[in-house]
Amino acid sequence: MRSSAPYFNMEHTIPEFTDVLKARRQIWPFLKPTPLLAYPSLGQMVGCQLSVKHENHLPTGAFKVRGGVNLTTQLNDEERRRGVIAASTGNHGQSVAYGAQLFGVRAVICVPQEANPTKVESMRNLGAEILPYGRDYDEAREHCERLASKEGYRYIHSGNEPLLIAGVATAALEVLEEQPETEVLLVPLGGGSGAAGACIVARATNPKLEVIAVQSEAAPAAYRSWKARQLLNDQTNTWAEGLQTRTAFELPQRILWEKLDDFLLVSDEEIRQATRLMIEKTRNLVEGAGAAALAAALKLKDRLAGRRVVLMCTGGNLSLKQLREVLG
Repeated sequence: MRSSAPYFNMEHTIPEFTDVLKARRQIWPFLKPTPLLAYPSLGQMVGCQLSVKHENHLPTGAFKVRGGVNLTTQLNDEERRRGVIAASTGNHGQSVAYGAQLFGVRAVICVPQEANPTKVESMRNLGAEILPYGRDYDEAREHCERLASKEGYRYIHSGNEPLLIAGVATAALEVLEEQPETEVLLVPLGGGSGAAGACIVARATNPKLEVIAVQSEAAPAAYRSWKARQLLNDQTNTWAEGLQTRTAFELPQRILWEKLDDFLLVSDEEIRQATRLMIEKTRNLVEGAGAAALAAALKLKDRLAGRRVVLMCTGGNLSLKQLREVLG
């Protein structure tokens, strides 16, 4: 099914590397670089030199806060007066709430009815107004867009926002500044902002760096859209809510179509196994989306053998219920 790419404005141009450098200046007072750590035990399992970029160490426990802060630092006075609204399964909402709190801006977040309670509590604690609606992210998003139009909020789409993409791209920039010899970057993908940002940085700094996106086969809309070079919808039944999108987003896809090297699907069972391994081997709490890169690395062992590989651990917001499922 074709996607309508809601709320995309063709004036939203693809961010350039200079926008990523500006984003780093914008977020530096609020967010410091996250650790890039080597894990020989994981590397032995994959057969490569493997490191993990720990975006789960950010204040909201996920990479998206980089984009939220970059965007909110650049809101104009009228947008701050109107307030902001977003739809999220949790990590995008936390990023918007965090940035809004920094500048005293009202934030409204629409979440699915069964959203991760850990992430919902975090958004509330950051001062956001939470509006539960619908069965999944996309139903919450559609409700959010109606409210934005009706109430006049500044709508912050989770993918079709150049400032979000430039902000989250700073994670890949930090990787290459610390470890310029990196050969492969594995990036989990839900809406695509993180993978798109990584591609922008890689193509500007090291064209030989291979960027591979990873998505759950139970929510493959972005994967199918990348393969077909057109926006498509699909099911969204994955356990990893950070990968739950049934609609492909136009701006990230435009970047991925031009710059992404490869795209891989993994099963939810592979994601669960990778989550358990990440918790055991890195001694970090990691959510399903954050472990998807390891699931892909284990699936690509032959291709990655002997290479220097970085896994983007995009988040660590695992609920107690999910933790019990993983460990059980």
